[in-house]
Amino acid sequence: MDYETGLTLLKRICSPDVVEHCLAVSRYAYELSLAIKNRGYDVDVELVKLGGLLHDIGRSKTHGIEHGVVGAEILRTLGFDEKLALIAERHIGAGITKEEAIELGLPPKDYLPVSLEEKIVAHADNLIFGTKRVEIDDVIKKFERRLGRGHPSVIRILQLNDEINALLKR
Repeated sequence: MDYETGLTLLKRICSPDVVEHCLAVSRYAYELSLAIKNRGYDVDVELVKLGGLLHDIGRSKTHGIEHGVVGAEILRTLGFDEKLALIAERHIGAGITKEEAIELGLPPKDYLPVSLEEKIVAHADNLIFGTKRVEIDDVIKKFERRLGRGHPSVIRILQLNDEINALLKR
């Protein structure tokens, strides 16, 4: 699927604010992926661009924590590549462990980003509030308000931030 087809689908089933957020995440994730690729890393920039665009497609049905799982189901049902479905499934924060998934009522498995493309989209999504880019400190404050200081999710977000920044500095 190409980007324009993905955008048409997103506009058809999601609210305008979700579409605008997804466009902002896609642009930022694409920018990050190009910079990382230019430093010699093997990254599929087109997958990142489309993954950023469709990462929140599950918000067409729910705005709860399960929107990643729902989005992956939508993408699989529509015949999208599994790599794209995994971006949607694993993009929340810096991922969710199997134990946390069980506590949250999600199907019991790890939802941690594995591929570089998954990590880039999750990171870009963390740094976009609505359509605005923010600093990592803003992200940490937001998650600490929700989850508490020192929560494993907060630590994973910081680790993901460090990992992406290390790739950008090489």
